[in-house]
Amino acid sequence: MSISHAPPDSDKPDISSKSASSASPPKLDLEPIVPASSRRTRVPRWLRRTSGPLLLLALWQVLSTTGVLTADVLASPGRIAEVARELVADGSLTSAMGTSLQRVAAGLLLGTLVGTGLALVSGLFRVGEDLVDAPVQMLRTVPFVGLIPLFIIWFGIGEAPKVAIITLGVTFPLYLNVYAGIRGVDARLIEAGESLGLSRWGLVRHVVLPGALPGAMTGLRYSLGISWLALVFAEQVNADSGIGFLMVQARDFLRTDVIVVCLIVYAFLGLLADFVVRTLERLLLQWRPTFTGR
Repeated sequence: MSISHAPPDSDKPDISSKSASSASPPKLDLEPIVPASSRRTRVPRWLRRTSGPLLLLALWQVLSTTGVLTADVLASPGRIAEVARELVADGSLTSAMGTSLQRVAAGLLLGTLVGTGLALVSGLFRVGEDLVDAPVQMLRTVPFVGLIPLFIIWFGIGEAPKVAIITLGVTFPLYLNVYAGIRGVDARLIEAGESLGLSRWGLVRHVVLPGALPGAMTGLRYSLGISWLALVFAEQVNADSGIGFLMVQARDFLRTDVIVVCLIVYAFLGLLADFVVRTLERLLLQWRPTFTGR
């Protein structure tokens, strides 16, 4: 009689080795996912933004040095920097800047109140649209520069006509953008607000005005640019102070260097005002994700 033997232990699966291998899985080399836009960013953005003006300034200096641009046509950057230091040292430039800033601030404040108020009346109410929109569209087509003689007759030659010109230039861009922002609010949001039981004022406060805010900020940026343009025309008329007054004096004495200094001051003030509005826009519109470029 034969007795069967169990298979040797070598034929059994090694359980201990399997458990050891399962306890320590192989390590994987993981690489973080970086957006393509971040990988392409090699040069700081501030350097890229300033490279264009610096290249233009270098070209200007080269043309002035080689004689292509004579001093009678356009002064060199070195001469303009020297004249700017002289104007700052004697206080004439800082005083002119203060006067011009006061005029722009007054005109911008009045224009913002008038333009926004008319847009609210016209955008929120159909009756207001029937009464307000047509006259505003008619006045918008009239060049505000052409109204300067009338403003001089009506308000005299003091500060009032200058502020009125700036106010008129600011009003219409704000009106158009705020009105378009109000009428551009999605009707489904209005229906959703009504279904939630919001009153008419609640709809305006929580739905309409936030929806119109992006258009209002765009209108404000555009109005700031128009305000500096209007200031240039306003200060050419019977002005005894301000940046425009310095330009008129420089024109009479054929001082292109002083004129360019005043133009650069206008440009920097406009750029500073635009930066303030863009910063305010980022703070007020944090709830709205937007495309920032690639």
